[in-house]
Parts: sequence; C-alpha cells; structure tokens
Amino acid sequence: MDYQRFFLDQLAALRREGRYRVFADLERQAGMFPRALRHVPREGQPDRVIEVTVWCSNDYLGMGQHPQVLAAMRAALDRHGAGAGGTRNISGTHHLLVELERELAQLHGKEVALLFTSGYVSNQAALGTLAARLPECVVLSDAMNHASMIHGIRDSRAEKHIFAHNDAADLERKLAAEPKGRAKIVAFESVYSMDGDIAPVGELAAAARRHGALTYLDEVHAVGMYGAHGGGVSERDGAAGQIDVIEGTLGKAFGVMGGYIAGTAALVDFVRSNAGGFIFTTSLPPAVAAGALAAVRVLKSDEGRAMRARHQERARTLMARLAEAGLPVMPSQSHIVPVLVGDAAQCKAISDRLLDAHHVYVQPINYPTVPRGAERLRFTPTPLHSDADMDHLIQALRSVWRDLKVGVAA
Repeated sequence: MDYQRFFLDQLAALRREGRYRVFADLERQAGMFPRALRHVPREGQPDRVIEVTVWCSNDYLGMGQHPQVLAAMRAALDRHGAGAGGTRNISGTHHLLVELERELAQLHGKEVALLFTSGYVSNQAALGTLAARLPECVVLSDAMNHASMIHGIRDSRAEKHIFAHNDAADLERKLAAEPKGRAKIVAFESVYSMDGDIAPVGELAAAARRHGALTYLDEVHAVGMYGAHGGGVSERDGAAGQIDVIEGTLGKAFGVMGGYIAGTAALVDFVRSNAGGFIFTTSLPPAVAAGALAAVRVLKSDEGRAMRARHQERARTLMARLAEAGLPVMPSQSHIVPVLVGDAAQCKAISDRLLDAHHVYVQPINYPTVPRGAERLRFTPTPLHSDADMDHLIQALRSVWRDLKVGVAA
C-alpha cells in the first residue's frame, strides 16, 4: 500500500470540503487579552506580526492572565521546579495537588475530587472505568454529548442507549425499560458548547434517581461561570447534591489546564484505583496546580461573582447586537454565541476574511464537531471585551457577509 498517497488524498478531500483545519499562529500576551499577536510567515523574512482580537477563546473569564494566578504559578515554579516527576503512583502526590483536590471537592459539595491531565482524559477515563467495571452496566447518554464522553463509553464496551437531547421524558422512558436492579449511568452535560443550550439538570437527575441510576454530569463549560461560587449549573440550580459525579476542567474558566471529577470518597477512590488514564499518566506540574488553586479561590469570591455578572451581560449584549445587525445569531441560553453559516467552505472563508482583513479571530466550526449544514462561527465574549470591540466585530461581520454574499445584513 502507498501509505503517503493515502494520507495526501485524505487531506486533499478535507481541503475540498473546506474542513481542513488550519491553526492560527497566535502569541498570547499577559495583560493584553482579548488581544493577541498573530505571526504571519514571510519567505526569507521575519514573520509579520499583527495584533488581533480573539473572539473564540475558552479562557472565558480571562483567568489565564489574572495577577493572582500568575503570581501563584511563578512562586510555585521557583519553589518546586518545572515538572511533576512522573505519575502520582511513582513520584508521589505533590501537596499542591492535594490542596487543589480539596478545594474542588468543596466547590461542588462533594467528599473528594480527583485530578487528571485534561477534561477530555477525565471523561474518557472516569466514565469509561465506571461503565466497564459496574456489572452489566448500561449507559444512557444524551444525544449531544461531547466526544470525550462518547470515547469513554465506547472504550467501556458497556451497552449504550441515546436519549433525546435534554429530554427528561425520553430519558425516563428508556430507564423504565431497563431491569430495576441493573447498574445504570445517566451521562449528560450542563452547557453544550456548540449551541449554548443548558440541560434541565434537576429534571434529568430526578429521572435517574427514580430508576436507581448513577448521574454523571460534565460541567466543563460551566465551572467558574455559573452558581454563587462558580460551581456550575448544578450549583446555580441547587441540584449538585443530586449528581453522583461532577466532571470539570481547569482549562476553560479557570484559565490553566487539567480536568477532574468530584463525588463520594468510595466512587472516586474506585476510579483512582482502576482508571488507566489516571494511573499511567504523569500528573499536573506544581505550577499548574498552584495557578488552578488560585483561580478557583478567586472565582469563589466576590470578585468572581462580579466577573460572572459582567460575563453574562457581555454575552446578552453581543447576541442583541448581532440580531440588530441582521446577522443569523442562533438562540443560546448561555455565554456561547453561535452564528449560523450552514456551509463548511463558506464558514472557513468567512473566518479567513475576518482574520486577514479585519484582524478578528474566530474559528470556523465544521463537521464533525457540528452536523453538516449546521456550520457556524462560535463567539465567546468575555468580561474583557469592550463595547468598542463589539462595534468593530459587528462592522467586520457586516462587511464580510456583504463581500462574500453570505446573506443580507440590515
């Protein structure tokens, strides 16, 4: 077989469909967010460097540049060095990880928490381990669940049924069809990152409880941003106590990297003792743990509450501004603001034109992240985006919509 020809043909097909992923060469600058420096290569010359405004970061609150986070990371780096030294089993558990796990458990009102190297890994490892090890387990999974949850469920080889998105009645019907004593896991998210809709956490948890199912809630797009202390939608809705496993990330609102689960001591210890994605992976470096710990504490405070209020106002304002401009903003219950395009090639062309001509950075969201025909731009306004930033964005979008004949903006 001509392996290289196969790879090149597959890549060419992605390019023809407009789905080939191109990564912008961006340099984040502490204190500048949502600005960043874009590096544009020039043959035989130094890169051209252009300031751009970032509109699609998952650093939703700008905590990646918060002074307390940066100070904590600098201090930890000087005191403890760069790396973790290996897995926790071999190198021991650094005390900063212990402190961070305690803080995360307290944030969610759970007995204990367990850290992983990313939110993806925490879902894959924890959900996969629970579904594989519980005897004759069946997983009830929301139709719009993230790839990491799907990956974990598939790895487990457990029986799986899909319930209609955010539909507690359909979940109830499917649970009722299972034997009463059978092990069951109901897996769903709180905020769905592509449409920006929010799950009825309490209703889904109540259905699961009536049928003796464990509840597994992915809060990665909500931790830090919802609830009185940043505990997510489950805290906001008073439903955290009804959830058996809350999974979150440190790589979005908390501004660093890593993932975690929180639950009962026995459940979390069971995952710790059996999940390959935890046991065999080098742990988070001390500086990352220190930064995350500082971020969680800031977002639990009055400062965090003010940031969350500003964040929600910015999202509502942007949605209103886009609608007033006649742009096809999609309905959203959350801080995520999607604008429908409906064609992969056109979506990428819009993104490229925004970046090249207007210095606005927003990535195209194409299949398989969203269904074909649902391609979109996904905007994530932060508390640091100003009214002037929104003015520039709206003007840029109207210009691109007109120039590329995407639609007619008012």
